[in-house]
Amino acid sequence: MPLKRQKVVLIGDGAVGSAYAFAMIHQGLAEEFAIINHTHEKAVGDVMDLEDATAYTHNKRIYAADYDTCKDADLVVITAGAAQKPGETRLQLVSKNLKITKNIVDQVMASGFDGIFLVASNPVDVLTYAVQKFSGLPQKRVIGSGTSLDSARLQVALSKLFDVHPNNVIAYMLGEHGDTEFASFDNATIGGVPLLALAELKDISMDTLLQVEDDVRHKAYEIINRKGATYYGVATSLVQITRAILRDDDEILPVSAPMNGEYGLNDIYIGTTAVINRTGICEVFELPLNDREKDAMAHSAAVLQKIAYDGMEELENN
Repeated sequence: MPLKRQKVVLIGDGAVGSAYAFAMIHQGLAEEFAIINHTHEKAVGDVMDLEDATAYTHNKRIYAADYDTCKDADLVVITAGAAQKPGETRLQLVSKNLKITKNIVDQVMASGFDGIFLVASNPVDVLTYAVQKFSGLPQKRVIGSGTSLDSARLQVALSKLFDVHPNNVIAYMLGEHGDTEFASFDNATIGGVPLLALAELKDISMDTLLQVEDDVRHKAYEIINRKGATYYGVATSLVQITRAILRDDDEILPVSAPMNGEYGLNDIYIGTTAVINRTGICEVFELPLNDREKDAMAHSAAVLQKIAYDGMEELENN
């Protein structure tokens, strides 16, 4: 019996989607890669461009498609939606992107899709929650990119502060992928050494660490103000999550995950660490938080939950 070919469908061929597609070609993940875009010719053009890269990377079938191709996909990645504009918060995108997302999910599910959703469109925590509600799929099979990008930014910032490689930094941003996110410094390590102990040894103050946290929180705005969008970092984060799913890696990653009592939260998707494998979210890791972090998580959840509930109610009434 021939081995089943792994199939990924990308919905949304904008800056983030095309960067993700390019990274997927270089990583050699999934033998079959389909692109759906509201402007079909844009997807066709990207396919023609991307297939040229396979001569020097990995052989795979790449094509522009319609929603019926989702039927037998292992993973559907949603990057479609209105982009965040300079001066605009991710949460301000909610109304227009909820409508776009519902239209997408309805068409994907009509195809007979029974795989895993990976959501990157903003506001990602709210839209991931909505995708699960719209699709009716089990919570574990709907994942948001969450704070994966923010955690990478934190690793990079701390690596510069401590003069080490970013790979040596284990540190997570938690909560909303947005203005209420926060760093869990108590759980961070550098080369296996607790971050706070190393900071004390190197005479790096908590004020300095909190400034790093704030810089990470606002880095997207700095990038958007300069070049109009962020896409390389989030595309790489999406590929990391994709790899964990397709290769059944059991990798612990910071994602937007469903809460069922963790951190005292329910009926919400929010950024936390979770074990990711071929089943989707295998297990949510509830990190031990100090008082500052507990308050920050509760505040972040309250903001997200109100936006999600209000947005879903508005959508139903229109």
